[in-house]
Amino acid sequence: MEEKRASTVLQLLQQTFAMPKWIEAKRDPFETLIVTIISQNTADRNTARAFERLSKRFEIKPEALAKAETSQIEEALRVGGLYRNKAKTIKTISRIILEKFHGSIQPILSLPFKEARETLMSLPGIGPKTADVVLLFSAKQSTIPIDTHVNRMAKRLGFAPANGDYDAVRVSLQSLYNPRDYLAVHVLLIAHGRRYCKARRPLCKQCPVSMHCPSRGLWD
Repeated sequence: MEEKRASTVLQLLQQTFAMPKWIEAKRDPFETLIVTIISQNTADRNTARAFERLSKRFEIKPEALAKAETSQIEEALRVGGLYRNKAKTIKTISRIILEKFHGSIQPILSLPFKEARETLMSLPGIGPKTADVVLLFSAKQSTIPIDTHVNRMAKRLGFAPANGDYDAVRVSLQSLYNPRDYLAVHVLLIAHGRRYCKARRPLCKQCPVSMHCPSRGLWD
């Protein structure tokens, strides 16, 4: 029963939102990792600006970023949040990938899912969401990254426990969908959370999935 409701919700979201064009673009896995680190607690617009500034200053390769001065990375990332911590993380991770993995994260991504995820999360500054984003987008691994929008949507829709932690929400969502749909679920729940199911004042009357949401009307 829940699988049917989940399928209906996904179909309605697919009718409401177009998948972003950048989904089709092939980005280097290391670039995906760096972008995802920059995006932590940072708005999309500032993430894009920070990555563009970093790209203009350095080649986005472990060799270049490992040798870069931390202060120069900080300056490039200043338009985003937590730029000092992120600059330190990027330089450290670049050095580790260069020294331990011969300058490529592809060997990590080629590992079985659990091992690849644990290896990524062993790197400084890499939590479960960052690891899952890299695995989903760069390795086509079967996982759903849980950001704040996906977490909120999953719980309001009753697809995950209200008090569930990151992995409880991820596993609950994945149990409702076919792995081939994980990318769409991730992207479309984010889109819906931004446009309709906002954190403080969700637009339930305009929401295209309201008839299938047990939380509808709670904010009227």
